[in-house]
Amino acid sequence: MSGTLIETLNWWAVERAEVPALVVGSEQVTYAQLRAWSESAAQWLASLGVEPGDRVGVMAGNSLQWVILSQAAMLTGAILAPVNPRFTFSEASYLLVERYRAKVIFHDEERSELVAKLIDQMPGGKAVDLSALDSLRNVVPAVPTHTHGIGLDTELVIIPTSGSTGRPKGVVLSHRTVSGYIADSCLARPGAFAAPRILLFAPLCTSAGYVVLTQYLAYGGTVFLEQAFDAEVALDKIVTQRISTMMGTPIFFERMAACEGFRDADLSSLYYCLVGGARVARTLLEAWSHKGVLLRQLYGQTEVGGQATFNTDQASITHPEKCGRGSIYTRIAVIDEHGEFCPPHTPGQIVVKGPGTMVRYWDDPEATAVTIVDGWVRTGDLGVLDEQGLLTMLDRIKDIIISGGLNISAAEVERVIAEYPGVQEVAVIAALDDNFGETPLAIVHGLHSGHIPELLQHCTTHLSSYKVPRYMVCIPEPLPRLATGKIAKPLLREQFAEAHLNLPRIR
Repeated sequence: MSGTLIETLNWWAVERAEVPALVVGSEQVTYAQLRAWSESAAQWLASLGVEPGDRVGVMAGNSLQWVILSQAAMLTGAILAPVNPRFTFSEASYLLVERYRAKVIFHDEERSELVAKLIDQMPGGKAVDLSALDSLRNVVPAVPTHTHGIGLDTELVIIPTSGSTGRPKGVVLSHRTVSGYIADSCLARPGAFAAPRILLFAPLCTSAGYVVLTQYLAYGGTVFLEQAFDAEVALDKIVTQRISTMMGTPIFFERMAACEGFRDADLSSLYYCLVGGARVARTLLEAWSHKGVLLRQLYGQTEVGGQATFNTDQASITHPEKCGRGSIYTRIAVIDEHGEFCPPHTPGQIVVKGPGTMVRYWDDPEATAVTIVDGWVRTGDLGVLDEQGLLTMLDRIKDIIISGGLNISAAEVERVIAEYPGVQEVAVIAALDDNFGETPLAIVHGLHSGHIPELLQHCTTHLSSYKVPRYMVCIPEPLPRLATGKIAKPLLREQFAEAHLNLPRIR
């Protein structure tokens, strides 16, 4: 592969000039308009002092302007550095100021005050409202943007991910990484990417948002971008806009299946649906199958580009609980605690090697060396392969809670709670939740239950709202321990398996 994603954008700007590339609410932008607007925005970025390699931060909800900024940053050779718009000041400051050292931070109106506080910590830094891009929408660049220094190994984006350390890391993807991921996915599923119409509601700050957006623009598809997920709206869009492609965690498909109009909805346009992030119940697969829609279970994480494998057509029928066997250029394997490859039916850590795997963790060579070993990304997830190489994801070795499609590091929540005066021990595990699939449950030793309101306020100050535990319980005895001295979370998960039924929901 010799071309960058810029060449892809240039191709579709001519080949599908009048075809809608993006539809956001009542607005739409064709491929020709996307190219022109992005180029004008890129030249404006350069006038602000943005140079190749600079980090361009963005803290905003999904929008048309967000997408234009991402394309403009690519054209300048800058590195896009998005963070979750729901981050608190301390969370955003850690990444954008301390780690990334962003030159400029773009924001929407809702985040203007928070970003202004961030800029106070950044000598020479700039804060820019995304709405400033609107004035460039119909500006025709006088000359083409200079992109000669941008190659396949130019770093494109840093996507934050939460891990077992309790502090988010930045996954760096390049043109080569994202282009390789796009090409591999297309070859592995011919027919799925011919003029696709995709409904996308994942936050653009995640791989499920940014990488998938870039993927389907590279296929020349039409992306229907939602600011947030609404089951009724999503179901209506599938029917009225003849959506062909959609992906998300099981909770989203469960909510749509629970809609009153699901039974009579015409879903015949849906050709390619992927579901992942948690194990999929057979009842959910059957509910969609009865509507003629095959849900293909996938496996992936940000470090491998987002999606490493998805189930094949046949296996989605015969083995719906499995996640596929890799792709044409992507290999999936399982290793034991010594790093040796496991035979079929032997559980171990899932490892991935392929064109879509990350370049590195931003400014963290030690974590990079631990994660990428001999070209294989060690995922921190437990799985098993069968004789055909089909993967079954068994559990998350990394302590991650997936709530409404967003990853939450249990260690991060534990770190914040442990900072509260009087807390002697804390463990955070996943509790079942009807709205989000999973939600954090905090088990605290050293406090009386009367301190929960103050502890909750402490969490709200330092954690995004989706990370704040919806269940808290204070226990008088120390937390159980394994022989290694680690907190016995398997025992706690068993003990609090029905916490959503037995404990009061505190928010």
